[in-house]
Amino acid sequence: MKKLLPRVLIVGRTNVGKSTLFNRLANKTKALALDQKGVTRDFLIDSVSWRHANFELIDTGGISIHEKRDELTAQVFDQVQELLSSSDIILFMVDAAVGVLPEDVAIAKTLHRLKKNVFLVINKEDTSEAAEHFYEFGQLGFEKEMPISAYHGKNIDTLLDDIVAQLPSKSIRKEIEEPTYSVVLLGKPNVGKSSLMNLLLKQKRAIVAEKAGTTREPITQNISFYKEHISITDTPGIRRKKAIDDQLEKMMVKTAFKAIDRADIVLLLIDGSEAKIADQELKLAFYAFEKQYKALIILINKTDLVTEEKKAELLFSLEPYEHLLKKVEVLYISCKTDKNIGRILPTITKLWQRYNMQFDPEELNILIKEALIRKPLFHKTGRLHVFKVKQIKTAPATLIFYVNHPKWFGPSQFGYFENIIRKQYDLKGVPLKFIARAQKTKQKK
Repeated sequence: MKKLLPRVLIVGRTNVGKSTLFNRLANKTKALALDQKGVTRDFLIDSVSWRHANFELIDTGGISIHEKRDELTAQVFDQVQELLSSSDIILFMVDAAVGVLPEDVAIAKTLHRLKKNVFLVINKEDTSEAAEHFYEFGQLGFEKEMPISAYHGKNIDTLLDDIVAQLPSKSIRKEIEEPTYSVVLLGKPNVGKSSLMNLLLKQKRAIVAEKAGTTREPITQNISFYKEHISITDTPGIRRKKAIDDQLEKMMVKTAFKAIDRADIVLLLIDGSEAKIADQELKLAFYAFEKQYKALIILINKTDLVTEEKKAELLFSLEPYEHLLKKVEVLYISCKTDKNIGRILPTITKLWQRYNMQFDPEELNILIKEALIRKPLFHKTGRLHVFKVKQIKTAPATLIFYVNHPKWFGPSQFGYFENIIRKQYDLKGVPLKFIARAQKTKQKK
């Protein structure tokens, strides 16, 4: 992962408050903070600005030196090991409420061998149990000790001052490059979102495992493509509400929907090997495109597992939704064989250009008025008149229709105008937003 700013890494065993501290310091990204072991798996990254200095802050999954590791915890451990080597400052978090545990001692030994700049951050120092444990932390052997309360914000300013004072002086004032636009990966659990994220970034950014629900928090990473900075976010898989009864998964789904709201472009992944589109996938597509007005690409993944028979079944299942599918981009891909992966970023770039289309005002008005001459629209016995059309914004293109009776202009009428506009312009994959307003009449003197 390209390092643009000095890097500050939060490490420690599970459930010591790493994500709570990350949320306290980070500008935009928020981690799931839950009193439950092993919530964070993939690392989270965000920029922090303090006293005119900028640095990257990274929250990592809890690590264990002694415990036996399964596939997931092994990947978390390997990920943390890689990040440790590239960090400028390490915030080693421990829990004042419980004191020093064997895992803390093991992690401390590992950090000492790295010969890095380590701050021992003693969290929950405001708890009633903290006083009886403070003497224990000296055995960990770190010169810089900082007692804090991540939850209540105690001593956070002092911690930030100490971090900035220890950062490499040449690079701390580098400007933070904001992305031009943002892309979010969406879909059910285990459809290949994390695999696609890694392929687009050309690095192992997201942890991938066969077990559904591996990704628990939105993971965001910036890349450059065609000289533009793009933010790409992988989200937890979204299941039907009836299937969700766990507090953690409810939080995961909530953060996924927040990621949609912040995005410009949505990539909806569907498992082609299932040979049908699920109800919740349709709801996600309609929500993103027609409710939130996001540009949309539907990616049919796992085509390496799709037989001719399954392909026919899939196409048949999509037929009833042609009215939506004809408006959006659909790509058949395989994260396993790389089929059409190289077409995704160029398609995203074209979509962004369409999403920002600025219509020629005169041409647009002529188009709508000529359409109404060819086919007048009526509400009961009243004729519908459009006096003027004005575009007020892009991304999405938002059009105000100044009309005789705004209440007569509903989905059916605007659907007619949308079809006319789409025939004239290349708007594949991008929504249009319509607003009806009454034409103001001039008062006679």
